[in-house]
Amino acid sequence: MKRARARFDLFPLVIHVNYLVNLASSDAGTREKSIAAFRGELERARAIGAEYLVVHPGSYRGQSLEQGIAAFALGLAAAVKGIAAGGVTILLENTVGCGSQIGCRFEELRAIRELAGKLIRAPVGYCLDTCHLFSAGFDIASEAGLRETVRQADRILGIDNVKVIHANDSKKLLGSHLDRHQHIGAGHIGRDGFRRILAHPKLRSKPFILETPVEQEGDDQRNIDTLKSLCRKSLTTTT
Repeated sequence: MKRARARFDLFPLVIHVNYLVNLASSDAGTREKSIAAFRGELERARAIGAEYLVVHPGSYRGQSLEQGIAAFALGLAAAVKGIAAGGVTILLENTVGCGSQIGCRFEELRAIRELAGKLIRAPVGYCLDTCHLFSAGFDIASEAGLRETVRQADRILGIDNVKVIHANDSKKLLGSHLDRHQHIGAGHIGRDGFRRILAHPKLRSKPFILETPVEQEGDDQRNIDTLKSLCRKSLTTTT
């Protein structure tokens, strides 16, 4: 992995934690398995020299939101106990806010980071997903909506703490609270929306990672090419 990264200039290396992990769970069995699984992810991230480890805040079902946030932070502390981060930063990913999901509001993400900061020594930041933002009600498809979203992210999270952007269009409407990823430019955020996102002065230097559907062979490459094309257009427009 290290040789491949050096050869192809792959930076940063970002790992996404197993989607079954729910450190906020009130179920003892699920919680125990989640702590063990996250610990394994962190150990492997350290072993291959990854910079970031992305995790969803999980579900607070069966308890209050405040209890869920506390449970997540305590679960995180249990998972990393005795392990040095080794250069890995844990990133909290925003969610669409479906059901009992934690993390659709920036305030929830900040609360987790602030609490976790008192319990663990590993650095904690954020990963923002464009589909999740849009489905949670942040109108990043419009110029004014994007401007307001970035303003809020900077005020509440600190834009420097946002280390990675997951680039996904949305199959569902603004504020739907449904997590349905779409090819870049083919959803409700659209090509113009992504062109503005890529051009935003506070976002343009961030690493963008695709989580778009693979329905036909070559879909990943086509989505990458679309992002690159929109990035070139945004640079042309802004310069």
